[in-house]
Amino acid sequence: MRRFKIATVEIKVINCYLEKEWNKYGDEETSQEASITICTLGKQQERYGLEQYELPCYMKKNYRYKSDIMYVTEDWKYVEILPLHSPDSINVFTNLVFYTHAVQRHMIQIHSSMIDYCGKGLLFLGPSGIGKTTMAELWNQYRDALIINGDMNFVQDTGDEFIGWGTPWHGSSPYCENTSVPIQALIILRQASENYIRELSGFEKVQLVSNNIIYPTWLENGMELCLETLDHLLTKLPVYELSCRPDEDAVKLTEETIFGK
Repeated sequence: MRRFKIATVEIKVINCYLEKEWNKYGDEETSQEASITICTLGKQQERYGLEQYELPCYMKKNYRYKSDIMYVTEDWKYVEILPLHSPDSINVFTNLVFYTHAVQRHMIQIHSSMIDYCGKGLLFLGPSGIGKTTMAELWNQYRDALIINGDMNFVQDTGDEFIGWGTPWHGSSPYCENTSVPIQALIILRQASENYIRELSGFEKVQLVSNNIIYPTWLENGMELCLETLDHLLTKLPVYELSCRPDEDAVKLTEETIFGK
């Protein structure tokens, strides 16, 4: 058994194979009871090619990803996963469980790369292949910014500010740090032959950011909770569209616009 702390969520894991990135979040010393317990079951009996598992009667829901199955209690505090056939299923299941608890703590998941630049966070948004990780790497190269996560980020509304949290889930990007940073701005990326930046407003701002939100549609009130946090974020944080080449001038233009440098 191991204990982990991701953002503000305590997780106890039993008999689960986890990606090495989880080690950054493990063995947290805490007096708090874990919010979530995740356990992978072992086969109790196999005969004539049939596998048998004993599931407690309080397991109320089940979810399937590819050929793998996860069972959860009504409150999502206890999770049992049948032995996995596909290695990537554990990332899907654990992300699903984490987000279920995170959205109730005013966190939303955004398809983006996130950096820490002098203690201020920037999120680069856009579809796969647009250059989110490349832009983060340019900030690392030319401004020594820390790349917290290159693909999937959680942002929490604390009431006073918005905190971007690093998590173990990072898609195809190699970047995955256990740290957090107050978010300064969101930047929608577009590929272009010249560098140009503008601040977005109104429906355009809502639409372009909304396209990059991962919505917890499996929860009865998931959409309502997610949209409430998203509405606060769009009201309080600036959103820019950066049409750019992948070069230092794009970094300089963004830096001057957002930070006045």
